[in-house]
Amino acid sequence: MKSKLPKLIAIDHDDYHAEFVGKTADGRQFFITDPFTAEGEFVALYLFDAKGQLIEALIDAFGPRKHMNVEARDAMRQKRLDDLGQVSHERIEIAPFSLERFGTTFGLIPNEPEDDDDTLSISLMPGDCMAFSEPWDSGDYDT
Repeated sequence: MKSKLPKLIAIDHDDYHAEFVGKTADGRQFFITDPFTAEGEFVALYLFDAKGQLIEALIDAFGPRKHMNVEARDAMRQKRLDDLGQVSHERIEIAPFSLERFGTTFGLIPNEPEDDDDTLSISLMPGDCMAFSEPWDSGDYDT
């Protein structure tokens, strides 16, 4: 039997790809990441309600990596974090989501199984730098 799309995916705070995850003082959950494509680099702030549903996405484009101003990208990431006010860095539980910006699909997007094992995985896109699979509440991801 094929795996069902999970209602929520847990992401534990760490010092790697999940460095900027947590909760705001008013109970919203947030995830700030640096997604990328061959054509460009981005800073994305995803805000979720307390139940894990996406409520807002702020995505800034910084152009191709070879021309990108790294300091400007890092400053925007810090601004997005600062604009959230007081936060705690901790586990979040969020629903898969997908949205289009700059001609690119962003989100936690299901991957088609590559063979007959019917194992569902979900990747943070664009860039596919984090991949999640069952158990969805583990808080772990693959890179």
